[in-house]
Amino acid sequence: MKLYTFTIPTDVEAGRLYPLVQRMLPQLPEYALREAFQNRDVKMDGKRVARDEKAMPGAEIKVYTRYEERQSIPVLYADENVLVVRKPAGVSCEADQKGGLTIAALAQEALRQTEPDASLPLLCHRLDNQTEGLLLLARTQEAQTAMQEAFRHRMIHKKYTCVVKGTPRPASAVLHAYLRKDAAKARVQVLNYQAPNAAPIITEYRVLEPGECARLEITLHTGRTHQIRAQMAAIGHPLLGDDQYGDRAFNKEHKVRRLMLCATELSFSLEGKWRYLNEQTLLTKPSF
Repeated sequence: MKLYTFTIPTDVEAGRLYPLVQRMLPQLPEYALREAFQNRDVKMDGKRVARDEKAMPGAEIKVYTRYEERQSIPVLYADENVLVVRKPAGVSCEADQKGGLTIAALAQEALRQTEPDASLPLLCHRLDNQTEGLLLLARTQEAQTAMQEAFRHRMIHKKYTCVVKGTPRPASAVLHAYLRKDAAKARVQVLNYQAPNAAPIITEYRVLEPGECARLEITLHTGRTHQIRAQMAAIGHPLLGDDQYGDRAFNKEHKVRRLMLCATELSFSLEGKWRYLNEQTLLTKPSF
């Protein structure tokens, strides 16, 4: 049996143990974690616990499993300035009260397999915790500043694949709307008119596979918080697995446990010393 041990951070918010363990051991396959709980092979401070047990800040967790962790996260491109990794679903870009390793920490672990002194990479943009796919990180402060500026000026281009409820009509469209953020509720609202504190958004979609659950390609022309999720829900085609903006009953009926959204393409139209990145078009496939 393989043993994984960690201590629950003292600053995490109260909640169920199972999702916290998922966040703290993001490279352990979900089926392995489910089996460990089912077999009563998870202990909190020496006591066997169920998946619905409440997490106790500061407690020691031991997980016994016959499965090995997945290999480190894939690094699809790296040079002295930037790197592109494939972020797994369930890993956050920034530390939060729910706990767990961040994508930057996992990227550093991956880099240190060949570069023992690799420093912690810096975020250039973000993906939601439940969104998988391509993420650009910087290896210097100068590169981070330049890449963030490039995102603001739409010189870095992102495409996504998602699965939605129903099939949008027409089969392709460019949607113009406004997005208003409610930070207190950690959600956004899509409006079809300009309003105070609402920023313009442009979202392009193309149907790849029609059906009761259609597969789409999404091109972001702006990059706002929850833009794809909120915009597709606003036109009546929420993403599968999105209980926040979508159809919880439909997700449950189709036994979807996670958000069906993947950042699948990253390309560049940069200037100056960063022009060399224009030769790179990074691609990945969704896991769903």
